Amino acid sequence: MVDQLPQTVSILRVKKETPLIRTYVMDRSFVFSPGQFVMVWIPGTDEIPMALSSEKTITVQKAGDATNTLFSFGPGDKLGVRGPFGNGFTKGEKVLAIAGGVGAAPLLPLAREDCVMTLLLGARTEAELLFVDQLDECTDVLIATDDGSLGVEGYVTALMDELNLGAYDRISVCGPEMMMRAVLTRVEEKGIAHKTEFSLHRYMKCGVGICGSCCIDPSGLRVCRDGPVFPGDLLLKSEFGHYMRDASGRKKDI
Repeated sequence: MVDQLPQTVSILRVKKETPLIRTYVMDRSFVFSPGQFVMVWIPGTDEIPMALSSEKTITVQKAGDATNTLFSFGPGDKLGVRGPFGNGFTKGEKVLAIAGGVGAAPLLPLAREDCVMTLLLGARTEAELLFVDQLDECTDVLIATDDGSLGVEGYVTALMDELNLGAYDRISVCGPEMMMRAVLTRVEEKGIAHKTEFSLHRYMKCGVGICGSCCIDPSGLRVCRDGPVFPGDLLLKSEFGHYMRDASGRKKDI
């Protein structure tokens, strides 16, 4: 039960990764599997789920009230952290990882475990690419940028056309949901959706499977307990890539 109680941590260091992404180094390490998340309480604002990018770091994109507040924090400031929670990525000998934007954060620990053969990394511009040097140290990285400032011009899904997807044991994916839905469409066409896993991001209140705020349609599976990493074939006829719900439970388009 200890992991369900908030532990107070201090921020040791903040690293600016991109114009909108920062990594926060904490004074405590967490034992976790790549893809698991923690619930982070930002005093005075909110508690939200965040993926661990290492045993003592969270990597955060500025995107809402909670992260806006967090971006004002620095060394010495304190956070509340619960977890880790959920299911991580399945490890294999021949893994293809596909990351878009801050989606590289939960995939970096997987790459560091020396099971990712190839990693496809995408962002809007070269300046927004995350962890290029660190990932390049542990796997073969192929890059795509929307504006062509580095690598192939276009979406990261275009890089899939250059690969024999059937040669991989697993395909692990994290990034913007529309990008992930495009990946799922491609692997479904090739009949290999069962080999893929996708990390979902949903609004959460409790993080431990009680409140039901992160349930996905139509299965009712909870992202916090049954995910956040789900098999691709399980998501084919779900809300994935179509809509999610806000804090009130109302649907909002992806």
